[in-house]
Amino acid sequence: MIVILLVLSSCKENNQKIEKSTFEHTLGEGPKPWTSTIFEPTEDDFTFAIISDLNGGERSGVYSAAVEQLNALDPTFVLSVGDLIDGGTEDTLQLAKEWDSFENRTSKLKMPFFHLGGNHDLTNPTMRSIWKQRFGPRYYHFLYDNVLFLMMDSEDYEEQRMVEIYEARAKALKVIAGEIEGVYEETEYYSMPERKIGGMSLEQFEYFKKVLEENPYVTWTFVLMHKPLWQREDEKGLNPLENLLADRPYTVINGHIHSFSHRTRNNRDYIILGTTGGGQSAQDSMAFDHISLVRMAKEPVITHLKMDGILDKKGELPPAGALIN
Repeated sequence: MIVILLVLSSCKENNQKIEKSTFEHTLGEGPKPWTSTIFEPTEDDFTFAIISDLNGGERSGVYSAAVEQLNALDPTFVLSVGDLIDGGTEDTLQLAKEWDSFENRTSKLKMPFFHLGGNHDLTNPTMRSIWKQRFGPRYYHFLYDNVLFLMMDSEDYEEQRMVEIYEARAKALKVIAGEIEGVYEETEYYSMPERKIGGMSLEQFEYFKKVLEENPYVTWTFVLMHKPLWQREDEKGLNPLENLLADRPYTVINGHIHSFSHRTRNNRDYIILGTTGGGQSAQDSMAFDHISLVRMAKEPVITHLKMDGILDKKGELPPAGALIN
């Protein structure tokens, strides 16, 4: 276990007070799926932010504006729930261009950012390899102030199955584009369970099982993923892990649907985020761009801020900034 300890000394009413914030992880040498381990010292509460899908038809400038808004809100760190690039290709030059674009915009954040992959980021073995080179593991965990974060990979398939999904997806996209005859809803890809709800390997389950066994007394557990694994009912879904989480307070958050929703499951909050620049349906009133803020007190206080309502000192939206590419 690697522990980074930040200590802030302050004097209040002539009494010396020591405030401590800790960031812990178990990753060794090599690439890491976060941008920094330098955190501002916090008081008893800390606040983190979450961004949702950028892609599935990214709209230029939205994410750049979100970065400026996040800097103004000043959370301790920012999490993601995947679909950070358009992806869906084996062209390594194109993928490098897309990742460089995302990283350039993300580098303007004034606090650490934690990457998490979605189907657009992990579409095929080539993209998995690039992820490993840039960010290290596809799933991981960390603790901050005794709050546990499980960062899951909902695209966790055996390589052969991943290739099958990738090829079926490519064919379905050609149907949508009119390049070949057919109806999208009748394609093989459309009926694949992985398209909507993803999948988790036994290895990933065992990893998080061990994490939970080693961290039984945390204040809260947040479970983040791209696709709603909790909607999958077999052993590749979240249910086996939910059984292990049953006796502790936790919150599940995912993206992928591009439409905000909340429901109570197992007496816990399960939240599907909207978008932070991703494609939207004009007919869906819950398809909106937002930033989620979580203030971690005794229990999490979760606030979803629509981006078009976060204005600067002039009462204006932040400038769109750089283009997508």
